[in-house]
Amino acid sequence: MQRTRAPFRADEVGSLLRPAKIKEARTRLEKGEISADDLRKIEDMEIEKVVHKQASIGLKLATDGEFRRSWWHFDFLAKLTGCELFHPDTGIQFAGVQTRHDAVRVIGKLDFPADHPMLDHFRFLKKVADQAHVTAKMTIPSPAVLHFRGGRKSISKDVYPDLEAFYEDLGRTYRKAVKAFYDAGCRYLQFDDTVWAYLCSQDELQKARERGDNPDGLQQIYARIINYALAEKPADMVVTTHVCRGNFRSTWISSGGYEPVAETMLAGTNYDGYFLEYDSDRAGGFEPLRFLPKGNKVVVVGVITSKFGELEKKDDIKRRLAEAAKFAPLEQLALSPQCGFASTEEGNILSEEEQWAKLSLAVEIAKEVWGQ
Repeated sequence: MQRTRAPFRADEVGSLLRPAKIKEARTRLEKGEISADDLRKIEDMEIEKVVHKQASIGLKLATDGEFRRSWWHFDFLAKLTGCELFHPDTGIQFAGVQTRHDAVRVIGKLDFPADHPMLDHFRFLKKVADQAHVTAKMTIPSPAVLHFRGGRKSISKDVYPDLEAFYEDLGRTYRKAVKAFYDAGCRYLQFDDTVWAYLCSQDELQKARERGDNPDGLQQIYARIINYALAEKPADMVVTTHVCRGNFRSTWISSGGYEPVAETMLAGTNYDGYFLEYDSDRAGGFEPLRFLPKGNKVVVVGVITSKFGELEKKDDIKRRLAEAAKFAPLEQLALSPQCGFASTEEGNILSEEEQWAKLSLAVEIAKEVWGQ
């Protein structure tokens, strides 16, 4: 049976390859050849196109492709009260490549500002999505992302001498964000989260210890923050999460199956759905899905890769869905690519045509597996 409520049987994580017109406009803005308002108008036109494209291939939702962002997370986090973007000596190390030298740190008391720019980004998306008769989906980084990557060193000790106060303010900040997006008309919100996957990686846990952080107990702390953020979520709002092992120009950061965090993540957080990366053996097997509580929660199985253009075979995807259904009911499963196609503005190494073929494949398979 198909679903009329998000997450849908065929869904998507969020980001899409940036159109050439947006890339060109950003370059021209940096050179001073056009204004920020000129760039916004170009983004508006390209977002209108991409929303209608998503509707045309049969998706029941649409994102704005994160077209207005440079990063999947820093653009949101840097605009929280108490946060700032800065440029450390090194970027984030992926497999064989390093990102630009950007990061976010906490320099003041955390809060969610009423004029956060992504509220207007969502309002525009919703207007266009309503015209296309699809559900507008908004993606923001999980609260755990603000803490884990930089750790204690990225949080001012003058402002937060005690991390417990930071955790409390982080939960309150995200509770305000959930309400603000709801008030703006959002009924499908997603917390993108690399941290659950990092907590499954011995390498990432060791890196945390080497920088002076203790990762023991973090999954319980993060679950508490997330549940506080969601505690006043209205019943007609869906909030999902997406768990990823890193995505930058088709590379990755971490490896390790979900077993170490599955019970806390699936049964201990109050999300409505979980987009779980399953496109490579770095994600392990489907056995951790046994912790998904019986009922209304949905796992969106990411067995279609967004990292490379070669199109998967339908029978292979159906076989993997059947394997997943051994550990969680098929009625509580859905299908999507394993991640977005452009977690940063650089994008993954595939063409727009290949991107749309992947999303169309998810729609076709969902109809065949769950019916019209």
